[in-house]
Amino acid sequence: MPVLTRLIPSPLVVDIRPGALDDLAVILSDERISPSGRLAFAISNGSGQVLRDRFAPAFPGADWFADADGTIDGAVRLADSIKKAGRYDAVVGVGGGKVIDCAKYAAARVGLPLVAVATNLANDGLCSPVATLDNDAGRGSYGVPNPIGIVIDLDVIREAPVRYVRAGIGDVICKISAVADWELSHRETGEKVDGLAAAMARQAAEAVLRHPGTIGDASFLTTLAESLVLCGISMSVAGDSRPASGACHEISHAFDLRYPKRSALHGEQCGLGGAFATFLRGDRETAGQMADVLRHHGLPVLPGEIGFDPDEFVQAVDYAPQTRPGRYTILEHLDLSTHQIRDAYADYAKAIGS
Repeated sequence: MPVLTRLIPSPLVVDIRPGALDDLAVILSDERISPSGRLAFAISNGSGQVLRDRFAPAFPGADWFADADGTIDGAVRLADSIKKAGRYDAVVGVGGGKVIDCAKYAAARVGLPLVAVATNLANDGLCSPVATLDNDAGRGSYGVPNPIGIVIDLDVIREAPVRYVRAGIGDVICKISAVADWELSHRETGEKVDGLAAAMARQAAEAVLRHPGTIGDASFLTTLAESLVLCGISMSVAGDSRPASGACHEISHAFDLRYPKRSALHGEQCGLGGAFATFLRGDRETAGQMADVLRHHGLPVLPGEIGFDPDEFVQAVDYAPQTRPGRYTILEHLDLSTHQIRDAYADYAKAIGS
């Protein structure tokens, strides 16, 4: 009889609650991730040092490494440092997206499982099979295994800069547009859509889109954290970033590449890009809902709100398809000229920008 199921790569443990970090040693021991307590902690030189001072006494057998700076060079240095220092049960990345991505890459390089301890909710990278790192060419994405554990202490999240929590909202909500792009590609090019991955990403986005709370509410923070985790797992199910990245991310990458010194947070750009792409798709009702929710949480719906004039936004949208060659989205489908993009943006700004 054929096996009519599939194995889904996912974390062994996901712990999202206030005070979770206080129980990290117990979590790792109970789940047999690190019964010995021999752990390599990857942190940044900034806020990571504060967390080290706070939690190091609970991990007497651990070593702490401050090489996680968000670059490919830093990730390689981190891996080399871990390899030279001794034998460990796992790598524990403690910090924001840059730290987690460095830790994911380094853990893969030395062949150790990773536990991701998020200190903000800026994007879905904490649970994705991708490490996004700065390199000499700008920024690159590197395939890595999923984290074996996810720990999100809501008390720690509340201490993060508000902007770094709000950004995660934009990165989740834009999945509505990303999944619609995937389904468009299926209709137009025959690209296969993984229904489970699409459902996970879309429902994660819908949960945040329709939640009435704010980042000051524990229930909303929990929903946002869970949605970010689900988006990461959806990428593992699909085998790539397709359920989480469409025209919204192409536009964000275009901002990063064209204006590297001025680009905003990833989630801020993706939320704006997702609303605009949904508008281009002709789904003005959903685009309006997305814009309303972004505005409700203090996120940008117009480029001027992140320091770009309309012409710069038009140029970014025009450049966006070049950031992901081979990916088919509403931008590739419409293949708009610069003049047409300018007209479309004017319609968008008139319809939902005020």
